[in-house]
Amino acid sequence: MSTRKSRIALWSVQGILAALFLFAGGMKLALPLAALSRVSPLPAVFLKFIGACEVLGALGLVLPGLLRVRVGLTALAAAGLVVIMAGAVVVTVATQGVPAAGVPLLVGVLASVVAIRRRPARAASLLARAPRFELAQ
Repeated sequence: MSTRKSRIALWSVQGILAALFLFAGGMKLALPLAALSRVSPLPAVFLKFIGACEVLGALGLVLPGLLRVRVGLTALAAAGLVVIMAGAVVVTVATQGVPAAGVPLLVGVLASVVAIRRRPARAASLLARAPRFELAQ
């Protein structure tokens, strides 16, 4: 895939993820605590916190690149959303079963692609020079 096509694809994934997290987080923030407690086994206040993290993560996926300010924050926002989605997969498996966890798993994988592809060049070069440890046989 050419560089231009890969940039367009990455921006498309970031935009879709930002819209998804903005909607999901906004709904968690907009719903009253009583309604949130009926939807999930998790405490309603914790769901409000997750909603705020999702909204901030959504903004972090697109604003640094659009404004060209602190673009390294995009990778951090995506990594934070990966953590949230890992928790969503665990909770979904526990409450609804394995098949229902496919959507949060896919969203988490897409967020991890953004986190890897948008990591700062300095971090990538440090990872490339990191010592490799092999198991003795």
